[in-house]
Parts: sequence; structure tokens; C-alpha cells
Amino acid sequence: MPLPTQDDPGPINILITGAAGLVGTQLAARLLSAPQYRVLLTDLADPAVPAGVAFPEHAAALRGDVTSPSFVAELLAHPAVQPLHAVFLFHGIMSAAAERDYPLSLRVNVDSVRLIAERLCEVHPGKTPNNSNLSNSTQPNLTQINANRPYWQSNIALDLILHPGVRVVYASSLAVFGPPFPRTGGQGQGGGEKVPEGWTPTPLSTYGAHKLMTEVYLNEVHRRGGLDVFVVRFPTISVRPGKPTGAASSFLSGIIREPMNGVECVVPLRDRGFRAFLTAPSTVEENLMRVLRMDSGALPSHMRQIMFPGISVSVQELMDALAKYGGEDKLWFIREEVDEGLERILRSWAVDYDITTPLRLGLTVDQSADDIVREYVEGLNK
Repeated sequence: MPLPTQDDPGPINILITGAAGLVGTQLAARLLSAPQYRVLLTDLADPAVPAGVAFPEHAAALRGDVTSPSFVAELLAHPAVQPLHAVFLFHGIMSAAAERDYPLSLRVNVDSVRLIAERLCEVHPGKTPNNSNLSNSTQPNLTQINANRPYWQSNIALDLILHPGVRVVYASSLAVFGPPFPRTGGQGQGGGEKVPEGWTPTPLSTYGAHKLMTEVYLNEVHRRGGLDVFVVRFPTISVRPGKPTGAASSFLSGIIREPMNGVECVVPLRDRGFRAFLTAPSTVEENLMRVLRMDSGALPSHMRQIMFPGISVSVQELMDALAKYGGEDKLWFIREEVDEGLERILRSWAVDYDITTPLRLGLTVDQSADDIVREYVEGLNK
């Protein structure tokens, strides 16, 4: 079902999977601060309605396993979000955990998304000329239209959708990219040069490979008119509150979070010049809201990926910001100890990315490591 418009300002019904995680919780809190949203939260753990929201009565929660066909059917038919307008897919097995358990990653990071997408197409189908009631006399001349377009826009399925189906925002990752990177042409980090838009994804991890597989699948579902898809590639989110996760990048939050809570953080490599592409949680939240309302035609029908903006930050810059906002004494809680497995994954990632298109489309970006660290430290005092 298309999102309501200003001319038809009805309630907007949204499903969030992986809703017990950081991104799901923050997005739910943002949505439930406005009266027009109705939100269904689901996760393996009990997804709680965020505290302090203005409209908690507009939320419902359902615990379950999205790899189960029967649960997915129940979820998508839930009366709290009918008709369904948008789905945010945040569930997943993170990078290091995916590497350890390939079958689990395949089941959760690939198969469950396909299961949800197929069910959505069945119960909330988009309407294209292939499945609409258009007569032959009203069919547009595709050959003539395509002749006036660049080759990469020649498939006009998106333009012909009369009822674009449910908007699906899928959380992908920069882990879809792997070496060789620009300039170096070899292993390791990309020498500081930005990965350009359109760079070929070559994942060097199970997590990245499974994310890329799912991206390609969702692109095709969108191209065929079944769903209205945006694939958002998250930078590493820092600083995440709570406990360490199974992600190889977990220390990029822990290096701030643990010392600020009087706990030791182990950095899995001895290289303070190591750089990562980071974004603050609040920036991700804001950009998700912008994608929710983004015009579907902002991206070609067969290329639905959009990079979420981030900044390239070194371990040393994070440590400097920690000392600045948390105090020099917090640096004593950082221990550098090489973990070859984690370091191999970390060094398969690029250090910076071209974000020209996402900025042109209206997404926002942090300015420095100070922004990222200050947001977390100030949040502790609220």
C-alpha cells in the first residue's frame, strides 16, 4: 500500500523487524513521537515499546522468529498495521557471528528476507501493467519511451507502477565492499582514497556476501514492481549503547562506551591509524525518516542501493575525542590486543566512500569524531 500523502493524511502503518536492537528502538521512538504512525515491533527477544514516547498506544509488539513461514504470515496479517505501508528490515546475524556460523547467517540474512518479501508480494502486491487491468489501448509505448532514456534507465518498470506496493527499507552494510579498493589495488584498507559511487562490491566476508545476495534479490523484486524497495548501506554505527555485539566492528563503539562506564575495552588490532567509516545513531535515525518519505523515482528501478553518509575516523581520533569529552583517565580502560580473525575482517573494509548522491538526495552526515563521541557522552548525562 502506498504511503499516505498530504491529500490523504491517514495513519501510516509500519512494521520493524529486529526492533529490539539499537536502530529499531530509536526509529520506533522517533515514529511514536508523532500521531500519524502506527508501529508493529518484532524480534526474537521481546521488543519493548520505547519509554517516554508521546503515543505508546500506537505501538504493538509480537515476539517471534522471522525465519518461520507461519510466524511471517501472522506478522504481516497483524491487525495493528493494516493496511501495511512500510517495512524496515533490521534483523540479522552480525559480521563476526555470521563468519562463525554460515548456515545461520544464510537462514537469517538471506532466506528470511526472501520469505518476508515473497509474502508481502502475495498479500500486498504492487500493481504494474503485467498484473493490472489496463487495456491494450492504454498501454504506453515502451520502445518510444526507452529510446529517450540513458541505457541504465531503459527498464521502466518503476515508472509504470500504478500501485507500488509496500515500501521496504532494507538495512545492508558496507561489508558488501572488499578489496581491491581504489588506488592500492591490493589487500587491506584503501589507502585513504574514497570508494567511488558505482564501485563493484566484492565482499570478503560471509556477512558481506549474504548482504549483497539479498540486495540483488530485492533490486529484482522492486524492478518487477512487487515492492517499493530502498536498500540502505549503513556505515558502522558508533557509539552504540548497551553491550558489545557479535560484529567485528563492535570495538568502535566499545572504545568509547566501555571506558565511559568504567569497563575495559579490548581493541583487536595495534594500529591507531586504522580508519573506519562511522556515523552516529541519531544521524541514522534521521536518515531513515528521510528515506521513508523519499520519492521512489530518486533511484533507478534496478539499482535501489543508497549509501548512508558517514565520516572516515581513526582509532586515534576516537581516543582523542574520548579524552576531550570523557577525561584523560578514560584512556586507561583501553587495551590493544591483536585478534587475527577480527583484524582480517576489519582490514577487508574500505576507509571512506563517496557520498555525493545521498547528500544530493537530502541525507545528513556527521562532521567529525567529536560529533560522534559528544553525542554519546552527553546522552549519559540526560
